[in-house]
Order: sequence, then C-alpha cells, then structure tokens
Amino acid sequence: MIEVKNLTYTYMKKTPFEKVALKDISLDIRDGEFLAIAGHTGSGKSTLIQIVAGLIDVEKDIVTVDGESVKNKSARRKIGIVFQYPEHQLFEETVEKDIAFGPRNFGLSEDEVAARVDEAMKLTELDLNLKTASPFELSGGQRRRVAIAGILALKPKYLILDEPTAGLDPKTRKNLLDEIKKLHKSGVTIILVSHYMEDIARLAERVVVLTSGEIVFDGTPRKLFSQNEILETAGLELPAATRIMQKISRAGFNVNTEILTIDEAEKEILTTI
Repeated sequence: MIEVKNLTYTYMKKTPFEKVALKDISLDIRDGEFLAIAGHTGSGKSTLIQIVAGLIDVEKDIVTVDGESVKNKSARRKIGIVFQYPEHQLFEETVEKDIAFGPRNFGLSEDEVAARVDEAMKLTELDLNLKTASPFELSGGQRRRVAIAGILALKPKYLILDEPTAGLDPKTRKNLLDEIKKLHKSGVTIILVSHYMEDIARLAERVVVLTSGEIVFDGTPRKLFSQNEILETAGLELPAATRIMQKISRAGFNVNTEILTIDEAEKEILTTI
C-alpha cells in the first residue's frame, strides 16, 4: 500500500512567487486498486503524483510504499510513472532497445532483459516483429504503447498513468484503455490521472478529486457523478453518457440518469425501446 500522510507542499518558498500546491493531503492507495485522480489544471494532481513517485523530495515518511519511505531507492523501484505524451521520451534506435533500457540499467542479465522485453510487448499488445523497427516509424498509438512497455519492463507494483489517452484518436484511445484494464486485472495497482470523465467512469473503482491542492471528494465514480456541486467546483464535467441520458429523461422518457458509460447507455436505451 502507498500511504500519504499530512502532505503539504509549497513551490518557491520565501519568494514573491511562493505557491502552495498541496494542503494537508492524506491518502491511502491500496494494493490491487484502480484509483483515478481528477482535477482541473492547477489543482495539484501532477505535483501529487510526482511526490508519490519520489520525483519531488519531501520529508521522510510523509510518503511510504509498503511501509518504506519513498526516499529509498527500493521503494521507488516499485512505482512506474508514465507521463503525458510519453512517446516524446523515446530515444533508442529500435523498439527493443528502448524497452530494454530500464531493465538493463537495473543491471539485469541479458536473458532477463530479453524476457522482460517480450513480456512487456505482449502486455501492451505490441507485435514482437516490431522489435527491430524504429519507434519513430510507428503510429502514434504504437509509440505510446512502446513507452508504456518500457515502464512495464521494470515490473512496477504500482503504475501511475498521467493523462494516458491525451491526443489519441477515439479508436486508439479505446484500445489503450482496454490494455490498461487488462494490466489492472493482471495484478498491477493503477493510479490514473485524468480529466476525461469517460475514462474514469469506464475504468476506475475509486476517484479522488483535487481542487486548489485539497481533496474535496474520495469515493466511487457513481457517487461523484451524482454530486453536481463538487463537479462544478472542481471544473469537471459529467461523462457524455450521463449527459445524454439526462437529456433523454428531460424529453419525457423513463431512463436511468445514473448511467456512466456509452455501453451502459446503449443497453438502457435498447431496454427502454
């Protein structure tokens, strides 16, 4: 479990540009959970995940991973983080070398590195024949999967995904979300940072909403989307399916207005008809 205890973080302390990014945040992320962190730009969610991943230094024991301070290398190795547009960080001449970069730097044997590359490519549904291809010759969706595979090859127990579907076309986006769902089912704890309510509705078991550096909601997606005041305060919208069902209801049809996904909406409409 990842534990965050009474975390407050301020950028550029004791300067005219001082800004409090997080205010007394306490949060437990349980093993095997699919947690979404939502909030408008400037809410503090990016700062939070960077601290959780050990990329921003804080006092000892404010963040612990399985009881160990995230300041320790062994704890940080349990966490993988995929930033927004991770394909921009690809740099090796082949897909295989890019995915192998992290494990090789861990000092693993070449046999173990090769095995991890194969496993990570299979998890992200990348054709093994692409190993010798240049990542820069692949489609945008494939490049993103290569970047994610490079993190998975490190075998993190906890995987943080920062806006993983940003900039993708609808089909590629759906395919990537399906792969993320499979990763979660394989036992990886997922922390999804997103402002796409459709992604959260479809995948997350629990949502934490940040506003101005504070947690204003912690609960299920269905409960969140029934609280319009919190959504409005946080600058978030209802999922498209929920908005559609509410419009259909206002038109006089007796439908469930708590529908969260397009699949649920389709079933509800067919049943009603």
